[in-house]
Amino acid sequence: MLRIAVQSKGRLYEDTMNLLAEADIKVNANKRTLLAQATNFPLEVLYLRDDDIPQSVASGVADIGVVGENEFVERNQDAEIIAKLGFSKCHLSLAIPKDIEYKGIEWFENKKIATSYPFILQNFMERKSVSADIHTITGSVEISPSIGLADAIFDIVSSGSTLVSNNLKEVEVVMQSEAVLIACKNMNEENKDILENLLFRISAVRNAEDKKYVRMNVPKDKLQEIIDVLPGLKSPTVIPLADQEWCSVHTVLNQKCFWEIIGKLKSMGAQGILVTPIEKMIM
Repeated sequence: MLRIAVQSKGRLYEDTMNLLAEADIKVNANKRTLLAQATNFPLEVLYLRDDDIPQSVASGVADIGVVGENEFVERNQDAEIIAKLGFSKCHLSLAIPKDIEYKGIEWFENKKIATSYPFILQNFMERKSVSADIHTITGSVEISPSIGLADAIFDIVSSGSTLVSNNLKEVEVVMQSEAVLIACKNMNEENKDILENLLFRISAVRNAEDKKYVRMNVPKDKLQEIIDVLPGLKSPTVIPLADQEWCSVHTVLNQKCFWEIIGKLKSMGAQGILVTPIEKMIM
């Protein structure tokens, strides 16, 4: 039985459980339960605080875990990242009061910086050859400059609204982060096989993200022109129709370029364009 450590609440919890559900792994999620077993896959879910997940995986209490990359790096535990999951994206940045002129990283020399991520910050400052007074606190880091506790902060930034509301400005992006799947280095062979199956399912779900399956009727004299503008996975599927002057073309489009491509197809004579979402995609 493979054991996965998952954050017990919050957005990361929701995104992780949604990913498992999309991979057709059914878990009766109950936040009051520490350990829950999947009903249709050899997986049990261990609910923990996010900062406990790296240690639980490194020590073998859990075989794998889903955690923010920033939290994993900060805890500096002996586990390994085996997949990036594409959700819960953010970055860690240095921020200072917005009315201060900033000319470069040397501004932080001998300054006091409040943070919940001292390990990451210390490593960054050492690489930049800057000596700063790192003050470790938990929670409400952003208010530190306004109450005189610190000259600057180092914290997670998502939308940036928290910085603005506290009269701070972002001046140095130190690290990009997203949810990652981490694994114990001493996993037994049986659980490695289960993990391989799990990764296969996760990959199929992630490959389908932001993808649309598109079918259209195309005049044969425009077929090659239309194929040339399709950024599909490989060559599109072309199917003859009863009307010998037309054919049906099937392809996959990324959401990012979807409307641009659809507009071109329509102007080139494509008709009856049918678009459907993709749940899974096996590469």
